[in-house]
Amino acid sequence: MDPLPPPQPPPAVSYTTGAPPAAAVPTVRYAGFWLRWVALLIDGFLLSLPLGFLYVTGMFAMGVTRNEDGPNPIHVLLFMCFAFFGVIANWLYFALMESSAQQATLGKRVLGLKVTDEAGQRINFGRASGRHWGKILSGIICNIGYIMAAFTERKQALHDLIAKTLVVRGRAA
Repeated sequence: MDPLPPPQPPPAVSYTTGAPPAAAVPTVRYAGFWLRWVALLIDGFLLSLPLGFLYVTGMFAMGVTRNEDGPNPIHVLLFMCFAFFGVIANWLYFALMESSAQQATLGKRVLGLKVTDEAGQRINFGRASGRHWGKILSGIICNIGYIMAAFTERKQALHDLIAKTLVVRGRAA
């Protein structure tokens, strides 16, 4: 005959309601407008250093001059190439960093912020890219899309609502 399993202790109950106690639910602290703004300033500064250096170096290498008819077409073409490179560099910086294991750009990391999906999970490169390009819409409407982060329940800007992302403080749940 098989022995009986050892007796199990009775489940804990609340003395006020008679129900089992609720499991500890981690609280999510959303990053507000000002924290996000400071993180963006840090990232902008960090990105402007190498991009500005490359731009200035390239312009001086080509010779910053004007001819009688206006700007030198070679300089205009060079400026357009640097502008395109800057757009690509910004996209890759934000999308790669926010979809990485750290879930944050350097500016967000300094402030202890992370980008997650609405379930608190790491986002992939595609979602991070959508979030980045959604910032164009947030900015093109007089930055109202960014300002929304100060007034929405989960501190989401327009590009966060579009990409279904959150910016949270501390460890992501």
